[in-house]
Amino acid sequence: MGDVIACANQKGGVGKTTTVVNLAAYLALQGSRVLVVDLDPQGNATSGLGHDRATSAGSIYPALVETVPAAGLVHETAIDGLSIIPADRDLAGAEVELVGLAQRERRLQQGLAPLRDSFDFIILDCPPAVGLLTVNALTAADGALVPIQCEYYALEGLSQLLSTLDLVRDNLNPRLLLTGVLLTMYDGRTTLAADVAAEVRRHLGGSVFRTVIPRSVRLAEAPSYGRPIARYSPESRGAQAYRDLAGEVAERTGRRPARGAIADSTGTSVQAASA
Repeated sequence: MGDVIACANQKGGVGKTTTVVNLAAYLALQGSRVLVVDLDPQGNATSGLGHDRATSAGSIYPALVETVPAAGLVHETAIDGLSIIPADRDLAGAEVELVGLAQRERRLQQGLAPLRDSFDFIILDCPPAVGLLTVNALTAADGALVPIQCEYYALEGLSQLLSTLDLVRDNLNPRLLLTGVLLTMYDGRTTLAADVAAEVRRHLGGSVFRTVIPRSVRLAEAPSYGRPIARYSPESRGAQAYRDLAGEVAERTGRRPARGAIADSTGTSVQAASA
């Protein structure tokens, strides 16, 4: 049975979708079967993996609202082993329509259940808000991956999100774990970034990934070409960081040994660091 990971943060602009797209790509390149579910009506994960948001058909919407089987909504991507359930225009209405439905917080969990044996990882890209779509994602997930930008206000947002995880765990999903907190947009030239990173590690210790995602022009450019960084600029610092993150996620979920090779987009193997 595959691991379901919700990538969530109620604060926008923290690298959440960038993390979903690039983590998923590297997990697939290392040999895992990966499904991305784009739950954000903005559809950035959809376009970031090469799908046109305006023409994509088969979002998760009918599985949430009409109990349509999710297996028929899966689309392949240009990367072997990586599939997506894209976002489309209908998804924007799901937040409102779910309010009046029975089991409204568990609709995604029920919809994804038949897919879990078909994938090693199902990664959920949540909207930048704690509404019913995000609650559905956290209820369906085994773990939450929380990206936070290395800025002061990120610390406030992290505290609020951890409280939300506790509420979901207490009331809806007792198995929900914190897969890890990911420091993003790290600028090593600033004292603030180092201070925020140190503060997060002091409070959360081993829950924080060793990998830190740097500020990177290449990471910012890749979505405009509809490609993950592994296919756009595999030798860049951002690519190396997400390659390392894939190794850490695989280790934390028990999907591979602590030491092993992760293939990059050219097929070259890169040795992952041990925990």
